[in-house]
Amino acid sequence: MWYVIYSEDVENSLPLRKKTRAAHLERIQVVADQGRVLVAGPCPAIDSEDPGEAGFTGSVVIIDFPSLEEAKTWADSDPYALAGVYSKVVVKPYKVVLP
Repeated sequence: MWYVIYSEDVENSLPLRKKTRAAHLERIQVVADQGRVLVAGPCPAIDSEDPGEAGFTGSVVIIDFPSLEEAKTWADSDPYALAGVYSKVVVKPYKVVLP
């Protein structure tokens, strides 16, 4: 089943994101290569594709897992979560309707 993982950043998270970005992306790429990622990306802090030093306010990942518990466990062990980038992480089942 698909699960949406919505993570909210702490204030001024950009330095932490930069420091941990490679490990975060590498981890997501592993499951993407398995065909289990529907979408993944950050939420810019301003209305811009490249927010620069404004940074980001969070991230969204929609990913396939066998259970909600496994999705939560995966989210909790994300390098960003472990580095303190996120202040809050919400994991919920997700049903694709369109397209």
